[in-house]
Amino acid sequence: MGELITQEGFPYSFDSSACSECKGRCCIGESGYIWLNPKEITRLAEKLNINRDEFINKYLLKIGYRYSIKELVFNDGFKCIFFDTKKQMCSVYEARPAQCRTFPFWDYFKNNIREVEKECPGICKL
Repeated sequence: MGELITQEGFPYSFDSSACSECKGRCCIGESGYIWLNPKEITRLAEKLNINRDEFINKYLLKIGYRYSIKELVFNDGFKCIFFDTKKQMCSVYEARPAQCRTFPFWDYFKNNIREVEKECPGICKL
């Protein structure tokens, strides 16, 4: 077991060492939105060495006035377009958006612990 990470207001901790065995369960499965702000869009475009407009057109969906990362059909669900299925990890990990960086500490999971436990083997109830 690795270091347990806690965050105020959450009834669980997170063992990040579980990520090495999990094979990206937080990046695959049910469809969902991963929202990006303008700085994250720029950072990811730079990481991929393409211009901002090309990045938006190739990798993002515009939903209302916001942008979310595209998903691809995968097995019986979906996967983030940046999830490398061969390496079973994020291909843009260093530049990933805040929403990915803060997983599993999303407000939604405060009242849906069973759901995050199914998705993430690193969850430890307090």
